[in-house]
Amino acid sequence: MAEGIPLEKKFHMLSQIQRMSHFEWLKAAMHFAKEGTAELDVVKKYWEIVGHDTSPGYLKHLDPEKPLPRQIAKNFVFSSQAMGEDAVLVEGESDKESFAQHNGCPWYDWHKRLDKLEQDQPGCDMWLEAFMADINEKLGTSVKWETVKSLPNGDDICLRRFWVE
Repeated sequence: MAEGIPLEKKFHMLSQIQRMSHFEWLKAAMHFAKEGTAELDVVKKYWEIVGHDTSPGYLKHLDPEKPLPRQIAKNFVFSSQAMGEDAVLVEGESDKESFAQHNGCPWYDWHKRLDKLEQDQPGCDMWLEAFMADINEKLGTSVKWETVKSLPNGDDICLRRFWVE
């Protein structure tokens, strides 16, 4: 029955189902959470776990002998594009910095639609915090990151900077 659906459409549908599943999971988790548990704390813990679980996959694609900020930003953009996000790599002023720019993001759209924008950037930032901590620990490096702009804050893009001093 599904063979007539183009692969790209199937992928888009599955990506949207996966994103909706996140919010369904959150609803179930909050149902069983202790009284007084903040939904944002549960969301941040979820993304912390995801960050730790995804960092090994990124580490496989990093060469510590080459500038890491560009490699990290490039891998972040690649995975974002693989999930249907509108992301591009933006070069920094030198090989000591690079940026991942999201021109649009389905996660932002879902958070906005469900009136949960207050969870969007903190979730992404927690993923990056856990992810980057693992990379720095495993490689013995000190690559830093920051969210420079974000859609939930009213900016026209999300922009993450990765750099070494």
